[in-house]
Amino acid sequence: MSMKGTNARGRAPGRGTSDLRRTDASSGAQADAPEKIRNVALVGHSGAGKTMLLEALLAATGVISRMGTIVDGSTVSDAEPSEIHQQRSVVLSLAPLVFEGIKVNLLDTPGYGDFTGELRAGLRAADAALFVVSALDEIDAATTALWAECDQVGVPRAVVISRLDHPRANFEATVAACQRAFGDSVIPAYLPVRTGAAITGLLGLLSGKVSDYSAGNPVPAVRDADAEELSASEGERGTLIEGIISESEDETLMDRYLGGEPIDVDTLANDLETAVARGSFFPVLATAAETGLGITELLEVLTRAFPSPAECGLPAVTDLAGAPVGPLTCDPDGPLAGEVVRTTIDPFLGRICLVRIFSGTLREDSAVHVGGRGLSERGHEDHDSDERVTHLYSPVGASLRPVPYCIAGDMCAIAKLANAETGDTVSAKDNPLLVKSWDMPEPLMPVAVEAASRSDEDALAKSLGKVAAGDPTLRVERNSETHQLILWCMGEAHGDVVLDRLRDQGVKLDIVPVVTPLRETFAAPAAGHGRHVKQSGGHGQYAICDIEVEPLERGAGFEFIDKTVGGVVPGNYIPSVEKGVRAQMQKGVSAGFPVVDIRVTLVGGKAHSVDSSDAAFQAAGALALREAAAAGRIQLLEPVSSVTITTPDEYVGPVMSDLSSRRGRVTGTTSAGGERTEVIAEVPDGELLRYAVQLRALTAGTGRFRRSYLRHEPVPASAGAANA
Repeated sequence: MSMKGTNARGRAPGRGTSDLRRTDASSGAQADAPEKIRNVALVGHSGAGKTMLLEALLAATGVISRMGTIVDGSTVSDAEPSEIHQQRSVVLSLAPLVFEGIKVNLLDTPGYGDFTGELRAGLRAADAALFVVSALDEIDAATTALWAECDQVGVPRAVVISRLDHPRANFEATVAACQRAFGDSVIPAYLPVRTGAAITGLLGLLSGKVSDYSAGNPVPAVRDADAEELSASEGERGTLIEGIISESEDETLMDRYLGGEPIDVDTLANDLETAVARGSFFPVLATAAETGLGITELLEVLTRAFPSPAECGLPAVTDLAGAPVGPLTCDPDGPLAGEVVRTTIDPFLGRICLVRIFSGTLREDSAVHVGGRGLSERGHEDHDSDERVTHLYSPVGASLRPVPYCIAGDMCAIAKLANAETGDTVSAKDNPLLVKSWDMPEPLMPVAVEAASRSDEDALAKSLGKVAAGDPTLRVERNSETHQLILWCMGEAHGDVVLDRLRDQGVKLDIVPVVTPLRETFAAPAAGHGRHVKQSGGHGQYAICDIEVEPLERGAGFEFIDKTVGGVVPGNYIPSVEKGVRAQMQKGVSAGFPVVDIRVTLVGGKAHSVDSSDAAFQAAGALALREAAAAGRIQLLEPVSSVTITTPDEYVGPVMSDLSSRRGRVTGTTSAGGERTEVIAEVPDGELLRYAVQLRALTAGTGRFRRSYLRHEPVPASAGAANA
């Protein structure tokens, strides 16, 4: 949810706000029963028209007095500075409206691949998905893959073809593309009615009525279709009716229809709505946000066909010990269980959390338990805290409107929670629960940053904590070997947004190259002489040792052997030599990287009865290893990861070719089902720094990969200079 810059005390309207366009008509819009709520996520490729469609829906229902524009940065859902600058959605945004007594919570999700985490959060909070497809563009592979994911879990869906007011819009071609991408159950419920080249109305295929938008009013004039229009739409109407009947629970309908018996329109409409709510039938709607075309018809589908929260299943719930709790229902009188799906930091209100309530009722001035589990690998440690909810709000984009309570099935915003993070569970203080978290994508593109000055280090640490609390797709890591601060992001655009948020909080930082944590080892046996003798008056320092160094197999670690005879090095100083060698191994002997996989043998040395000491023999051991390295040949080792890439079959060839160019070795391929293949390879880490971006470009946004450290291998001579 985009609430950056929210100020309950008021703010001056200007660029990037929609205060001038808002009315108080829906202020405090309150749902009193789950059956009167619809939670719908708007999904689709970036540029498909989701944000402007949301504007049109809000304007048509009186939530705003007039539509904003993306160019001016005045839309309700795109209020973050980064969204206004990039002119695209980058965060999840909530905007509720009320139509015919039904509250519809519309969740505008980003369409760009870097912000998949926000999309997943939107789908988690929603009970249905509205796929927005531009009438000007092809359906991208990422949207097709998302449809398949929704299909696997039975999410109710509808398709909206947008931007039909554009001269190049082609409704028929877009419908055909939708059916190729999404399947034959995607069937138009309306057909455009043209006046000349312009689309001025919609013909309802079931009702036979034409909604005429030619006057430019948000509520169309309705008339009966003429004979020519009915004749031209006869084929599409038959297809729609057959599709509805095939999904009907009344098995006699098909026989009656094929026998020529007319089927009552109300019966067909009820069966259509039931099939849509069940997730087995997907109507195609036609819209043009700028002219208001199809907005009324879309509102009817949202409120009548999509399911209420009471009809949908709830995620699994456990107690704090992990024991399953009996299945919850969407009951306002049940135990409180909600989930934080979006977190932002406001300069005036502090931490603001968008919460979906699954069970129970959340009220003002109530004590709650906030708990988070399962994200420790992302830098979000498990946590529990008891807090008090002082105020509840109904968000409309960046604006917050007070409400006294929020029932099961609804969504609200809570301000000033001290410790809540995205993915946390909000439950009753006396009955703490944990909602099973949703799958979050793994960030795989590193960005190394450092404070511009020492005085900025504290500010950077505090701001990173705030940003990470609201973004579970961001992983913050302080690399123990390179000592770099690494921000693991989803891609370049995600990284830019994270850096912008830090800078907006006054943090001064620099981006630096990511250092790959290499290792050093001896490529051949070598000998070293360590002489640490100093006499400057008083107690001196005296230690001499001779060592032999041999390389070991990869992963063998370190061995230290004492082969001295005659007590040339007293037994109490032999551990000191080993300690000095180990210390030097950590510092490196050539390029400053740790030394691994060697055997060091102490073969000789000398000691002094007075001046020898533990510190002196540590220094001699370190010096002996450096001398051996100077006389021998040092080999750099680079980390290699096992990488599993999942991609549509059509991109397997380009992916494997690209891996070869990255010095990768393909070790196998397996079918991932659904015309997708898993390619398993071993790839040097230095070749994976920007792979998240490049794989997306290579596979039209459909490729995914995961990685795990495998081993270190010698750096080839051709790549050695670059890595060093």
